[in-house]
Amino acid sequence: MENSQDFDLESQEESQELFEHYKFDVPKGQALLRIDKYLTYLIPNATRNKIQNAADNGDIYVNDLPVKSNYKIKPLDVIRILLSHPPFENRIDPENIPIDIEYEDESLIVLNKPPGLVVHPGHGNYTGTLVNALVYHFQQLPMNSSNRPGLVHRIDKDTSGLLVVAKTEHALANLAAQFEFKTSEREYVALVWGNVKEDSGTIEGNIARHLKDRMQMAVFEDPEIGKPAITHYKVLERFGYVTLVSCRLETGRTHQIRAHMKYIGHTLFNDDRYGGSQILKGTTFTKYKQFVENCFKACPRQALHAKTLGFKHPETGDFMRFDTELPDDMKALVEKWRTYSSAREIEEEED
Repeated sequence: MENSQDFDLESQEESQELFEHYKFDVPKGQALLRIDKYLTYLIPNATRNKIQNAADNGDIYVNDLPVKSNYKIKPLDVIRILLSHPPFENRIDPENIPIDIEYEDESLIVLNKPPGLVVHPGHGNYTGTLVNALVYHFQQLPMNSSNRPGLVHRIDKDTSGLLVVAKTEHALANLAAQFEFKTSEREYVALVWGNVKEDSGTIEGNIARHLKDRMQMAVFEDPEIGKPAITHYKVLERFGYVTLVSCRLETGRTHQIRAHMKYIGHTLFNDDRYGGSQILKGTTFTKYKQFVENCFKACPRQALHAKTLGFKHPETGDFMRFDTELPDDMKALVEKWRTYSSAREIEEEED
């Protein structure tokens, strides 16, 4: 006998031409919470009133059944929002946005993304993205599993650095497999709050969405929550109240470095989403507060740069490694802290 719930949903989608705009899998550890409140945490720029209206219109489904706005979500629920028009992110308009290309051949492109550039269209960012630029500058890029042309991986809007883009179906599949099976090489440089005690170390912990703040990712000790994540870090330079570190990714989870470094007590400097845009270490002197504010202005984003990227060429099999300098804003930030740290050391010696 057919599953009536599945049949009803499929029939409705066929007749009304519904399009899936969002799909969320509720994590195992999620507490009971009204769905309208839960989705306001999860969807950027969505108000509770809009979500309630969507539920009243029958647009919100849980486990393939429409629910009202007072429905209380449970662990492992599958939430879908279906609307009568396609999501904007499925329409990609070419835009003449400059691209900083480090390397290009017939199979791939390696580019250096500036901070502030969103990688692909999504909730609240439907134009002005790297993907809009890619479809302008390159023809017939292969689509990945999320219908995003050429993308093998991504980095956050306010993270700068290296990305590889595939130009052929074979290159896309080959590079994606390298990332999946951890044979690619990715190194980031970050400035973090606090004096990292160990010269090097490894952070292991499953990552999933924060149970209260859905815009954050968090580390969970329960092995059944989230996905495994491993970050290897090494101290590059110490400035007392902050530390410059190298982070090498063994896995590539969303916000992995940002979540892992916060987990060990070293939030990224000026990472507003994770609390790093507050003064987390240092003195209470007004002069110091002003110095930190000037640092925030010098680098008005999380201090994170994808510095090194390595992989085997999908055609030749040769290992390729690319390396970039820190962007100007992070250079200025590091130099400010280097100068401040040196001055403190001199003052302490004189005292």
